[in-house]
Amino acid sequence: MTSDGQSVERLREYLRALKPDARATLMAELERGLLRGEAVAGGEFVLEELRSTIRAAAQTAPRLGDAARLFFAPFEPFLIDAKADHKRAGRLARSSLVSIWEWLGRDLMPAEIRALSDDINRALLANERVKVEQLIRALHDRAVQRIRDALGAVGTDERAQRRFAVQVGTPRALDDVAAVIRILDVRDALADLARRLPGNIRAFEREHIDGAKAMFDSEAAAWTLDGNPTRKSEFFLCGLVILMGRLAAPWQLTRIAVRAAGSDETARIAETPYAAAVTIVLSEIENMVGELRAELKAGRPVTAMLRGIHDAARSLRNEMDLPPDSAWGRQLAALRSEVSNLLRAEIESAPGRVRRLLRPRPNKDIVPGSLLDAADVGEVEALVAFVNACRQYGSELAVSEVTLRTYSELEHYLETGTKVLLDSLRHAGDDDRTFRQSQVDAAIRFCRTVFGSDYAGLLVKAADIAIQTGASERKQARG
Repeated sequence: MTSDGQSVERLREYLRALKPDARATLMAELERGLLRGEAVAGGEFVLEELRSTIRAAAQTAPRLGDAARLFFAPFEPFLIDAKADHKRAGRLARSSLVSIWEWLGRDLMPAEIRALSDDINRALLANERVKVEQLIRALHDRAVQRIRDALGAVGTDERAQRRFAVQVGTPRALDDVAAVIRILDVRDALADLARRLPGNIRAFEREHIDGAKAMFDSEAAAWTLDGNPTRKSEFFLCGLVILMGRLAAPWQLTRIAVRAAGSDETARIAETPYAAAVTIVLSEIENMVGELRAELKAGRPVTAMLRGIHDAARSLRNEMDLPPDSAWGRQLAALRSEVSNLLRAEIESAPGRVRRLLRPRPNKDIVPGSLLDAADVGEVEALVAFVNACRQYGSELAVSEVTLRTYSELEHYLETGTKVLLDSLRHAGDDDRTFRQSQVDAAIRFCRTVFGSDYAGLLVKAADIAIQTGASERKQARG
């Protein structure tokens, strides 16, 4: 037997040797973790082994997670690992699932949840998959009706809405519960769409656009005949989220809206159900702007985030005609303005921080053997890289002017300042040489970002020459 095979067999023996209570506890913890989206390596295998052991031992185990996990299985394409107070169209925070499930079982349909959960658990232990699917479908149908009744009772009464939010226990209770209904109401159509769509679409060009549109239109025709426009809009919103998840460039989703309208004019696009694609993309940009704000505040790198916002905004502006006075045009302009305000102060701070590190200092201000603080150098290097990224993406981030001005200032200072630093290194004595070397090293790192590796390589050689020349001159002076 191979080493892997031996490890698997030892794991099986360990699980079989567990006491019934320990098996039940382990199973419950694994299932809770899966419900929260906390993937555990080998977790599914361990669960199957535990179920098999329980079946063989005719053990009745308390089941705390399976029914919930199966109940939320249709939600997987729409779940996001973000804070529960997000505002992303067509999405549901994974962290909200536990609260929603507890609300269903505690306040909305406790008897049904208990009875159907027990039936589901027994069917799982007996490995009756068809029966499990039937029971989950029944649970979905009852949940949709009960949730609709609960929302109807709340209505527009603000006090009732606040009580409802407390009961559900999520920051966006009304939106989250509406998302549950929306997804469950068209779950069969969404599952069919998910099966038919390609797994990965590298470039969303005409062939793929027309194929996807045909799938959406065929489903939409059924909702139109059914006389249920709400279901039709629910299907388009959720289906377009699924489609977006298959695109290598998610922002190309708007192409299907332009294709459906036969025009890039916002008024024409807004008349089609595919307008939801634009809503989704704008919602994603808004979310990225929120994340950018948080990352900047925490002092973490944001280059990848800048590129994402740039690509999404550029795609919208390239694919569609967005008049400044249109609703979508105003929304995008407001987001770009917010990004500009977030970035401007950071960009403008870069030259000053570079100067503070690299400014020439008299010998009396230098402690013998001291160095520039490595953390400070790393932060400023990241800031210079940040300015460089803003320069690349400045057009869509509305920071082109400030970035070009700042970058020009950095170029000028580094070109002139490094010459002064090299000269100081050449004349450095034993007390200040280490510090001046650290300044030159920092300048080389900054120049690598601004001017490229070749330029930085020349500076390395220039620094070596400065050190050698200085040593030679000192030796001659002593002689």
